[in-house]
Amino acid sequence: MAVCSDAEQSCGSGPIVSTRSLNVLYGQRPALEGVTFDLPRRARLAVIGPNGAGKSTLLEVIAGLRPATSGLVEVHGHRPGVDICVAYLQQRGEVDRSFPLSVADVVMMGRVGRIGLFRRPGAGDRARVAAALDTVQLANLADRQIGALSGGQLQRVFIARALAQEAELVLMDEPLSGLDAPSCEEVLHVLDRLAVEGVSVIVATHDMEMAARSFELVLLLNRRAIAFGSPAEALAEHRLLEAYGVRLDAVDGGAVDG
Repeated sequence: MAVCSDAEQSCGSGPIVSTRSLNVLYGQRPALEGVTFDLPRRARLAVIGPNGAGKSTLLEVIAGLRPATSGLVEVHGHRPGVDICVAYLQQRGEVDRSFPLSVADVVMMGRVGRIGLFRRPGAGDRARVAAALDTVQLANLADRQIGALSGGQLQRVFIARALAQEAELVLMDEPLSGLDAPSCEEVLHVLDRLAVEGVSVIVATHDMEMAARSFELVLLLNRRAIAFGSPAEALAEHRLLEAYGVRLDAVDGGAVDG
């Protein structure tokens, strides 16, 4: 796995993610068809679409967890899966919260790619973990078991792990699913902190109103890219009709079911 050097982080000027005619098949069934877009560095992108649109598949391909059937994908100038500067936060339902790990233990996992699998973390690694927990405002819970956390706190732990990893691109699959309103606001606040840190973010979500309010770019997806641009452009009524096949009403640059 390639490690981002300081030089790579400071001199890169091209898009952090590029796809060209990206196709993914599940057997004979297309999951993604001809998807093309460029994500600028330091940008925040919401991927919106109906169930089965390929949102999770797209994130998995960018993370290097699933191969493309054809087409081009580049992440930080490399093929997917070779760059330590990419962090993938899976859906919370896929995480075993019964495993006896503390908050600090989980965040320290983000340092493994830097220090090696069988080496002990040093003072610098512990400082990086402490700083990440401070950023997501969980320093006081460093010793708490992850099974005792709320959903919003757990998402913030995973974001802290990405920060400890020194990720330049964070991929999040439905990070607000199942959270109450205060927890959603906690996570969105941390996403704002990531923007301050210069981290690019791609979030797969069903929440169009949140995407329109909190993201500068939207990819409207239904196996193929229906639209890519500002929320007002991508979530226009005719685009939503094309993606969902039913009428949706645009509201404040986003949309709600009509």
